[in-house]
Amino acid sequence: MFNLFEQISNWIQEGLVDAVMDAFASLFDSVNRQVGEVATNIGQTPAEFMPGVFDMIRNLSNTVIVPIAGVILTFVMTYELIQMILEKNNMHDFDTFNIFKWIFKTFVAVLILTNTFDIVMAVFELAQNVIEQSAGIIGGSLDVGLALDDLRPVLEEMSVWSLMGLWLEIQIVGLLMSVLSIAVFVVVWGRMIEIYLTISVAPIPFATMVNREWGNMGNHYLKSLFAVAFQGFLIMICIAIYAVLVQNIPGADNIHSAAWLTVGYTVLLVFALFKTGSLAKSIFSAG
Repeated sequence: MFNLFEQISNWIQEGLVDAVMDAFASLFDSVNRQVGEVATNIGQTPAEFMPGVFDMIRNLSNTVIVPIAGVILTFVMTYELIQMILEKNNMHDFDTFNIFKWIFKTFVAVLILTNTFDIVMAVFELAQNVIEQSAGIIGGSLDVGLALDDLRPVLEEMSVWSLMGLWLEIQIVGLLMSVLSIAVFVVVWGRMIEIYLTISVAPIPFATMVNREWGNMGNHYLKSLFAVAFQGFLIMICIAIYAVLVQNIPGADNIHSAAWLTVGYTVLLVFALFKTGSLAKSIFSAG
């Protein structure tokens, strides 16, 4: 009879060990998938991320914002011409070369305005190239399968009740990870929405760039553009640090702490991701 109970107990224990191993594997597979999706989304340009939205933003910008930018450009260049004339004592001391200089500046301003989207996309193409190179380095840090194999001997020494408690604990951790993954989703998609909003009004600040007084608007916009573009690189660095930290979790001596360390590191990741926006603006002096 005791032998029968022992066999039943061993059978339940083996089932719980498999269940805990599967739960751990599922937990870290979820982490890997989440990290991989972030790396993939961050590595896309606005045109690749949501082509339909990008086309809509481009059409709105060309049909609504560009005419307004044209009016602003006309005002700015007229103001520049008036200032240039007044600076030379109402044309009593006037150099005709200034007229050619004004014509050249106007030509450059119109050229910039008509190629606004090409300039904006060039910034994101540059940032994407940097992000793609970093993604290739990060990709090799996400495999935790071998470390999980070391957990089985530890689990086999635990009692049935301990295994049941551990399994329930991992389910709670998995639920928390799902909530945190939503926060990561908000950061990544929020950045892309910010990009779409930023590029939608690009012609207006670009129309002011050649003027000495109004040019601060265009310069500040360009800094903001570089900041939001290279925010993706900072996000990739956060992912790289997270990947290295998570890789060592399954081998932790205390299995309970391993599960909660996963949550802790993910909370840290979410916090760091939310800080990347302000950090990028600080680096490019766009704040």
